[in-house]
Amino acid sequence: MTTFGTADHRRYMERAIELGRAGLGEVSPRPSVGAVVVRDGEVVGEGRTTPIPGPHAEVIAIQQAGEQARGATVYTTLEPCSHTEYTGPCADALIAAGVDRVVCPVGDPDPRVDGEGFRKLRDAGIQVVIPLEGDLIEGAMVSLEGFLHHIATGRPFLTVKFAASLDGRIATRIGDSQWITSEAARERSHLMRAESDAVITGIGTVLADDPRLTARLEGLSGRPRLRVIVDSDGRMPPGAALLGEPGDVLWVRGDGCESTIDAPNLEAVELPRSETGGIDFANLLEHLGERGCVNVMLEAGAGLTGAVIDAGHAGKIAAFIAPLIIGGVGALPAVGGIGVAEVASALKLDRVRVEQIGPDILVTGYTGQ
Repeated sequence: MTTFGTADHRRYMERAIELGRAGLGEVSPRPSVGAVVVRDGEVVGEGRTTPIPGPHAEVIAIQQAGEQARGATVYTTLEPCSHTEYTGPCADALIAAGVDRVVCPVGDPDPRVDGEGFRKLRDAGIQVVIPLEGDLIEGAMVSLEGFLHHIATGRPFLTVKFAASLDGRIATRIGDSQWITSEAARERSHLMRAESDAVITGIGTVLADDPRLTARLEGLSGRPRLRVIVDSDGRMPPGAALLGEPGDVLWVRGDGCESTIDAPNLEAVELPRSETGGIDFANLLEHLGERGCVNVMLEAGAGLTGAVIDAGHAGKIAAFIAPLIIGGVGALPAVGGIGVAEVASALKLDRVRVEQIGPDILVTGYTGQ
C-alpha cells in the first residue's frame, strides 16, 4: 500500500473533496463524491456525482479527460462502485479508460461494494493509493458522513444547529431574537441548509418566528429539498410563510391528529407519539431515511433541541456563538430538555472545530452518538 504527501498530491485530493462537498443537498441517497483526473502534473478532468439517474463523479471526470485519462491518476473521495444500478460500475469505467492509479481515502461500506471496487482495480493492474493523512480523510468524510451513517443505520445523519449569545440565550426575556448573530453567520447557516436533504423545526418555532427555512443564496434555489415541521397536535397556521415558498414541506403530526391544510407543496404524515405526547423522533428519522434523506439538520427552539439531544439522536452540533450578553433568568436558553444531573455526564464533543465568521464563532463537534 502506497501513501503520498507532496503538495501537488494534496492539492488534487483537496480539489476532489471540494467537488464532493458541492453536491451535498442535491444527490442523496447517493454519496456526494468528487473526482479529479491528473496527467503529467495537469488536471485534465473533473467531476462530481449527479442526481439519480445521472453518472457518478469518476465517469464524468474520465469522460472529460478523454484519451488523456490513459496512464493518468484519478483522485476520488470514495471507493469506486463495483455494481450496476442506474449506471455501470465506476471501477469498470476506470479500467476501460486505462488509468494507472486511483487515490482514494475512504472505502465504501455499501454491501454491494465493500472493498470490491478496490479489488477490481488491483486485479486489473491499477495501483490503489489510500492516503493516511487524517485531515484528508476527515475532509472527505464531511461529504460522506451522511451516506455512511445511512448505510449503517438506515437513518440520516443529524446535525443540531443553533445560534446563541455568549451566555447561551437564543432570545431575550420578551422573546426578541432578531438578530443575535451577524449577516455572515446567517449566510453560513443558509449554506448549511442548502447542503442538507431536509431541515427540521418544531411548531413552536413556526408560531414564534414564522420562518421560511429556505437557503437564500444565489444559485441555490429549491434548497433544502424538504422542510419538516414537527407538529404533534396540528397547530400549523394555513398562512405560515414556509408554505408560500417553493419546495416541499412535510407536516409531521401525531397519531390521531385530524387537522388539515390545503397547500400545493404540503404533505402531511402521522407518526407515532412518544411517551410525553410529542412525535417519536426516532420514528421520524427512520421515515426520513426511507425517503432517501442522508443528511438532515435540526433548527428548532430549546424544547425540541433539548429533547433530541437528550434522546441521543444528534450526530453533530453546530453552534454559532455571538459576542453578546443577553442576561436575565427569563431569557430563552439554546438547549432545553431534561439535561444531565452531573457535569460528568454532560455530552462531550469530539473532533471539535472553531471558526470565526464575522464577529461570531462557529463551534462544531461530533457527539459519537
